[in-house]
Order: sequence, then C-alpha cells, then structure tokens
Amino acid sequence: MARIAFIGLGNMGGGMAANLARAGHDVRAFDLSPEALDRAKDAGCLPVASAAEAAEGAEAIVTMLPAGKHVEQVYATLFDAAPASAILIDCSTIDVATAKRVAAAAEAKGLVAVDAPVSGGIAAANAGTLTFMVGGSAEGFKRAEQILAKMGKAVIHAGGNGAGQAAKICNNMLLGATMIATCEAFALARKLGLDPQTFYDISSVSSGQSWSMTSYCPLPGVGPESPADRGYQGGFAAALMLKDLKLSQEAAQGANVATPMGTRATELYQAFADAGSGGLDFSAIIDTLD
Repeated sequence: MARIAFIGLGNMGGGMAANLARAGHDVRAFDLSPEALDRAKDAGCLPVASAAEAAEGAEAIVTMLPAGKHVEQVYATLFDAAPASAILIDCSTIDVATAKRVAAAAEAKGLVAVDAPVSGGIAAANAGTLTFMVGGSAEGFKRAEQILAKMGKAVIHAGGNGAGQAAKICNNMLLGATMIATCEAFALARKLGLDPQTFYDISSVSSGQSWSMTSYCPLPGVGPESPADRGYQGGFAAALMLKDLKLSQEAAQGANVATPMGTRATELYQAFADAGSGGLDFSAIIDTLD
C-alpha cells in the first residue's frame, strides 16, 4: 500500500484520511488542531508535526483546506518537501484561477497536481461515498484515481487543471438555488393548506422533483432522514454554501455570464449567515420563509 500525506483534518478531511488508513495505506497526517490530530491517530493515521514532514517520502499528497490562500501557502512548503514522483491531490473547494496557478507552479517544479473537490458532505466523507470531480492531465487523473477511489463512490475526470473546481462551483450554485426553491415550495404549500408529507409524495414523483426534495428534504419528518430531523445540525453548513456561492459569482463575473438565480441565492445565504445562522445546515434557510 502507498504512503500518503494528508493535510487538513477538519470535518471532511478527518473522515477521508480515516478511510485511506482503513484501506491499508500508511497515512501521515497533519493539521493545526491537536484535537484533529488525536482523532486521526485513533483512526489509524500517524500524526506528524508539519506538512513538510507529512510529505517526506509520500507517494501521494492530499490536501483538504479552507480556501485558496491556504492551498497556496501549503503548496509552497510541499514543493520543496515532496518527492518528484509524488502526485499532489487538492480536494479543497477553491477558485478556478488558484487551482490553475498551483498546478502550473507544481509542474514547474517537476510535480504533477490535480484539483479534486468533493460532493457529498460529512456523512459521505465518513462513509467513503464521496463524488470527486477531478481537473488535471490524463496522467494525473489516472494516478489520483486509485487514491480517490478509496474515499468515494465516483471519481470523474472533468477536464484539465481547474475543471474540477469549475464543476464543483457550478454544481453548488445549482444546489443552493434549488434548495431555496424547494424551501419556498414547502412554505407555500403549507400556507395553502397542503400537508407537507402529501406535497412531498406528489412532488417527489412529479416534475418538481430534485435532490433537495427527495434526498435532503428541508422539513423534519418528511422524506429520508436529513439534517432537518436533527435540528439542522451537521450536514453542510450555510456558511460553506455561501462560500461556494461566492466562488460561483466570482467565476460568473470573470466569464461575463449572467446568473440571476445564483446571485439571488448568494444574497439570501449572505443574509442568513449575517443573522447568525451560518453554522446551521444550509436547508435551515426554510425558517426564513414562513
């Protein structure tokens, strides 16, 4: 099995690193949080003192970090520490320009890098059922795929470097707008006297069906279990949805593409976060529509 460096052991990264360790890989893990390192150790990883130490002798280096600036900072360290044969796999969700920039910098150092953001949330990270959308060369994808397959149910080559990030932010713009529309529909149905379960039973098999409706219903007690059944705790935080929506809007402006629904979804989630609800699951925005 491979020696893998894993840098960034937060809500998503912790579960992902644990799955690599369970698959038999030698995982050298680093995070700034001592508590995260303790959890990684309990999951079978070997905690180390720095990103550079994690990268020493690694065949693959996986990063899961908050934002593009953090990726660039860590990669500046990795370029000197990583073996020339290592594949760099960034699973963070960042802007397309930064993803392309770090990949080019890696190539200049003789390294191969791919961007591989994820879809699925914390539960899928823990269960190893994430979807990875990968941007990079055919060679980079082939090398990354065998590592990513241990953490996900689907690994899809989206195109060249940056394409993975493009796919992720377009997907999450669609998800953010769809969730708000789903919440609006449930709110209106209730005001019109429709029982929520009855409306679900109808819409989930009709043309209004969506993932937000049938897999992640924003009302408790309706549809499969979702964060709504846990007081909107866990799941995908509204603050993270807002981050992804902002990335989509930056990309839309750069590409000169009109995204009125994406723009409005961004505004609504910004107001939701500003009201102190950024830590709740993004489906909790339904509470603003009653």
